[in-house]
Amino acid sequence: MFVELRALEYFVAVAEEESFTRAAVRCHVTQPSISQQIQSLERELGEQLFERLPRGIRLSPGGRVLLEHAKRALEAAAEAKSEFSARAGLVTGELNLGTVSGVERTVVPVVLGELHARFPGVKVTLAEDTSAPLLNLVLQGRLDAAVIARPLDELPAQVGSATLLSDRLMAVFDDERFSFDGPTIPLLALDGVPVISYAPSSGLRPILQCAFESGGLALHVDYAVNDTRLQVALARQGVGVAVCAGSDPALLDATDLVARPLEPEVRYDKILVWRTDQTPRAALRAFLRLWSDAFVDGRGQSNGAGRSEIPRQ
Repeated sequence: MFVELRALEYFVAVAEEESFTRAAVRCHVTQPSISQQIQSLERELGEQLFERLPRGIRLSPGGRVLLEHAKRALEAAAEAKSEFSARAGLVTGELNLGTVSGVERTVVPVVLGELHARFPGVKVTLAEDTSAPLLNLVLQGRLDAAVIARPLDELPAQVGSATLLSDRLMAVFDDERFSFDGPTIPLLALDGVPVISYAPSSGLRPILQCAFESGGLALHVDYAVNDTRLQVALARQGVGVAVCAGSDPALLDATDLVARPLEPEVRYDKILVWRTDQTPRAALRAFLRLWSDAFVDGRGQSNGAGRSEIPRQ
């Protein structure tokens, strides 16, 4: 039995579009060409792949079985093509990257810009979310890499990481509404004060929670939002004290507010994570090389975070 990749491509298109006509438009061929390929595939496999209905079509039981195999075969073929393009110095393919918020003034856009300039054949898809879902998507293989807050627990053994930046949480407030003595804000001083900070879905919430519990204190967040810009806006209205990432660009526009570090300091890292238990695709290898280069030549964080953490591919 010999199944052509083109026939599988047409089959997947018909299955996803639920229409021979739309599949033909998607594949830039005529509808008879699509129909002939599907009929040839059905003869080859000895089973009907679609059920023809009065209004449209749907996958048959055999078609549902084939769909997953067809998708994997097409993905494998695309990866092989990308790999050999990379060997010839022409990196193509896809890079699916996830990131938490607050990275617009970091090296992340710089590296993506360099990737686009050097390898315009790489299609980049970005997804923004909180840390835990992004890490899960990397583990599932649905993202090639992601920028997240380093979790309190150890990263899974199959995940590699490189530090983007080291940061600390800051208390941001209107000093006409709230008064604190000293250059730092003790965690105890926030007891009884309305707190604006991250929701439980954020990777920074458990870090803040742990800091309070280590001091024998209970953390009460009155306004739980993950958008630092909204945290700052609420602090500007005097509804509470925002506890947010010190490196977030939103603080650069908060010159009318006071920003002070917590005591004891509550530090965290933002890191890049990716799977190390499988050979990375060419696009990811190119991205990792450019990431490493950005720190080596000083475009990354000045404290050297990220340097030499990514093995040279």
